[in-house]
Amino acid sequence: MIATSHRLAARLVAGFSAGLAAVAALAAAQWSLQPKESKLTFVGEQAGAQFEGSFDKFTADISFDPKDLAASRFDVKIDTASVNTQDGERDTTIKSPDLFDVKRFPTAHYVADKFADKGGNKYSATGKLTLRNVTKDVPIDFTFESKDGGAWLKGTAKIKRLDFGVGQGEWKDTSTVGNDVQVRFALRLKGAP
Repeated sequence: MIATSHRLAARLVAGFSAGLAAVAALAAAQWSLQPKESKLTFVGEQAGAQFEGSFDKFTADISFDPKDLAASRFDVKIDTASVNTQDGERDTTIKSPDLFDVKRFPTAHYVADKFADKGGNKYSATGKLTLRNVTKDVPIDFTFESKDGGAWLKGTAKIKRLDFGVGQGEWKDTSTVGNDVQVRFALRLKGAP
């Protein structure tokens, strides 16, 4: 009876230690976004000419370890009303019910938890983007470079705006506003203490 209790206690201690090790491993992969140094931009096409815009407000909860991709995760939330194309009239149109509809859908949300190593410091991920209450798979390609307790996460994605309902009424016409949008990100990260 005593031997059985000792074995049970030993298993509990081993399990608890393994749990702590797993938590420590996850904590080691946690990064804190540095908003002032980070950028989230996009390139679209209007009347045959490209234009660039950005989102001035977004958060990114990044857990990433090149040696443990299975435990890695990106969770990004974007304030759609913070869109900025350096053109007030265009920004007002983008925020309108026919496009982003920021009053009804104030947040876009991207979550990725499946990663692949492409060699060197290059990676890809498959994640889900929710925009205007529509959720679709969106793959991204990115690089990850860490140094001295900080890191840069830089990459791109391609989406079709109409897949998410961004373009109602006259804005469904892709001859005026292109359907393809390229998203670019450069996130400055700091290792969690």
